[in-house]
Amino acid sequence: MPTPAPSPSPARHPAHDALLTRWTDLLTSARDATTPSPVPYGEDLLTRWAEPQRRYHTTDHLLAVLDRVDELLPHVQAPDPAAIRLAAWFHDAVYLPDRSTNEERSARLAERALPEAGVPDPRVAETVRLVLVTADHDPAEGDTNGEVLCDADLAVLAGSPEDYGAYAAAVREEYGFVPDDAFREGRANVLRHLLGLPRLFRTPIGHDRWEAAARHNMATELELLGA
Repeated sequence: MPTPAPSPSPARHPAHDALLTRWTDLLTSARDATTPSPVPYGEDLLTRWAEPQRRYHTTDHLLAVLDRVDELLPHVQAPDPAAIRLAAWFHDAVYLPDRSTNEERSARLAERALPEAGVPDPRVAETVRLVLVTADHDPAEGDTNGEVLCDADLAVLAGSPEDYGAYAAAVREEYGFVPDDAFREGRANVLRHLLGLPRLFRTPIGHDRWEAAARHNMATELELLGA
């Protein structure tokens, strides 16, 4: 009896190699040790970000958050840029749309992997803390590390109308198992919560660049959900 052909592997993201290099450079600079190799850890993370259940929380999202972190850091005095970047890599590394514990599980993954990879304990603890902050995007006043990460994660809200529409559609696809009425209600509650915050973006540069556009986009989506 012939052996069944293996299922085809998903195509690698075009930025896979560039992201792996960014990860390797980051981990090398963030730790005191020279071993183990950063590559298996980076490959594991990239495999996670490419899982088939993802529609918005994909490798594209990881890349966007890393780029926004790089955009923000020159304008703020963040105590631990390496921890911010590590947290960006891990913040949705565990992601199942039907679970409410993704941030906690992602934080536990970082807590296990980073000490093994040679990252010092204080930086591991800060990375874990930052991953957990992304659960509500409400860093404490003066938490510059948390402000940078949360602003980078929320920057998608300030995209062009076309980009924002694609983001909203991808979120709906991730929650395809939720009936339309329930999704509209839940999504509207999320938007109202965000619109009710005194500031969406906590860093001065993030607020100046993204606040007005993000509020306009969300208000428009909220109006459409109620139509």
